[in-house]
Parts: sequence; C-alpha cells; structure tokens
Amino acid sequence: LDQLRTVLPVVRVRRMFGARGLYAGDLFFAVIDDDTLFLKVDDETRGDYESRGMPAFQPMEGHASMNYSQLPEELLEEPEALRPWVERAVEVASRARARRRTKRSAQTTVKTDTKKSAKKSAKKSAKKSAKTTAKAAKKRATKSASRKNPKRRGKS
Repeated sequence: LDQLRTVLPVVRVRRMFGARGLYAGDLFFAVIDDDTLFLKVDDETRGDYESRGMPAFQPMEGHASMNYSQLPEELLEEPEALRPWVERAVEVASRARARRRTKRSAQTTVKTDTKKSAKKSAKKSAKKSAKTTAKAAKKRATKSASRKNPKRRGKS
C-alpha cells in the first residue's frame, strides 16, 4: 500500500469480503488479498497481465474474477514503472462506471417510455369510457323522456 501511495497519494481502503478494496476517489480500481495487489482490468488491458502470466483474482477457490488481475511484483518496487499500470486500472474503473451509468440510463428511458405509453393508453381508455358512459346516459335520458312524453316516442 505504501508503494502504491507514491504513485497515487489519495487511495482510500475499505474492507470487503476478507480482502481490502482500493479506491481512487469513488472509483474502485484494485483489491489487496493475502498481501497481493490485483488491479482492475477489462478487454483492453487484460492481455498485458496475461502476457506476463499474471493470474486473475480468485475471491473463492476455483472461481476466478475476470475483472482483476495480479500486478507483477517487480513493478511495486519501481514507482515510475508502477504508475502507468495504476493509471490504467483507474481508467478501467472509470470506463466501467460510465458503461453502468449508460446502461442504467437506457433502462430508465425504457421504463419512462413504458410508463408514458401506459399513461397515454389509460388516458385514451378513460376518454373512451367517458364517451360510452355519456352516450348511455343520453340514451337512458331520451328513453325516460319518451316514456313521460308519448309524443316523443319513435323520435331519437
């Protein structure tokens, strides 16, 4: 953690799942488990770790996390070599959050459109129902009037 702070001074640590989660601001970009640092990866950066033979984070035996890979240990001793790896992990976290927000926004838009459509449909139904009710009331009134006034019979 001390080596990491030479590269990224504002690192916040939170305990989670028996490990420690590392945050740059509100971006969750790394995990420390059993004194091993795993950085957040995506399709763009995963190959850099795989080409060095670095394993993915395994929160439970036999269950690999595809989103975090072990940092090569030799990089921890060289701040200038460590810096680009940490910066890329923070960028990956930022991209992941942007994708989640876009996805949520799209889901919200669909829900909003569905609600609007349902409201519109309900409004249309209410109008139609009101018209039908008004017609029925008028018809009843006409029938009632024709019973009271025999001259109006047969006229509608």
